Amino acid sequence: MKKQLKTIPQFKNEDEERDFWATADTTEYFDLSKAIINPIFPNLKLSTKIITVRVTQSLYDNLKMLAIKKDVPYQSLLKVYLSERVQKEMKNTSR
Repeated sequence: MKKQLKTIPQFKNEDEERDFWATADTTEYFDLSKAIINPIFPNLKLSTKIITVRVTQSLYDNLKMLAIKKDVPYQSLLKVYLSERVQKEMKNTSR
């Protein structure tokens, strides 16, 4: 016998909805057997944070030259290099 699911109420605003879900039992409102385990959000944009990094003029010049050779913006290249290195360090520290 299938459990009868409750209807999700209409909320006036996000605060009201947040308060509701903070105490509600989601199993009363959703059939978890139909849950998508690894959802894909193709249009979701990651939030970014602006930072300032001071580097030597030579490092800046070399980064710009590499970016020109790869035909990408130097800030994008810097983000890729930074991301790769952080991921590598995270793997090394998790051992």
